[in-house]
Amino acid sequence: MNETLEKVIEILTELHEDVDFRTRERLWDDHILDSFDVVTLTSELNNEFDIVITADRLTPENFNSAQALGAMVEELEDI
Repeated sequence: MNETLEKVIEILTELHEDVDFRTRERLWDDHILDSFDVVTLTSELNNEFDIVITADRLTPENFNSAQALGAMVEELEDI
């Protein structure tokens, strides 16, 4: 697992320590993450990776798994 994904999982686990974010998918669709979590997560990711997650990135596809979040972060780091 890459370093970005590991950090994303660490941040997610701080929000919900009872969820296995390495294997769990459909975080948004299954209501594991709610709107407050997304706001917190967005802020944490912005600060940790020195990126800006814009409103157009706040989609279920980007927040349904740690892997999707990690891919989004890596994409934004390249901009």
